[in-house]
Amino acid sequence: MQLALFDLDHTLIPADSDHAWGQFLVHRGEVDAKDFAAANDRFYEQYCDGTLDIDAYLRFALAPLASIEPQQLMVLQQAFMQEVIEPLISRQALDLVMRHQARGDLCLLITATNEFVTAPIAQRFGITELIACGVERVDGRYTGAPCGIASFREGKVTRLMQWIKEQACDAAPVLRAATFYSDSFNDIPLLELVGFPVATNPDARLRAHALAKAWPCLALFGEHQPGAQ
Repeated sequence: MQLALFDLDHTLIPADSDHAWGQFLVHRGEVDAKDFAAANDRFYEQYCDGTLDIDAYLRFALAPLASIEPQQLMVLQQAFMQEVIEPLISRQALDLVMRHQARGDLCLLITATNEFVTAPIAQRFGITELIACGVERVDGRYTGAPCGIASFREGKVTRLMQWIKEQACDAAPVLRAATFYSDSFNDIPLLELVGFPVATNPDARLRAHALAKAWPCLALFGEHQPGAQ
């Protein structure tokens, strides 16, 4: 199995989809404009400076999924894709994924953003395999709680190893042959494991690490905003 792994935020799209979803909910009046927006910005800053408590963040970010009626959630999800995400999808990013698909690679999106936000984005890129932070549901309704191991930092490694095991494959040769694209220093644990790491629109810390390791650096968007998930 030849894997092509992609981070999402600031890697395939030049924005943080998790933070953008929070801003979208504020704009739509679905959450408290002042308090929610301030907390959303604060958590994003913590992510960028490497101090994020992922469990605390997920409980904050997922709370609206429990408070909004399921039918309205679906409406909001579709509107978010059309209004916010679609303008961020570049020809360069689509072509990168398509090049791997054309040569027979199995493409997998692996992100610390939750699966509610990222599942339709993965679908838009034509990526069928997704590892994202899990969202608990009971009787078809979101509870606002995370579930499973968060795919963040070392958690991405753990989740990917679980996924490879589920495919009944030996992890060592799969990882040696795998390519991983990411912009974030938070993804160094996984970048170190694959045979072909690519620092993509890298933040300053990842760029320095990539240069020291002689990893290739790829710029999909020209000037980019630092910090990704």
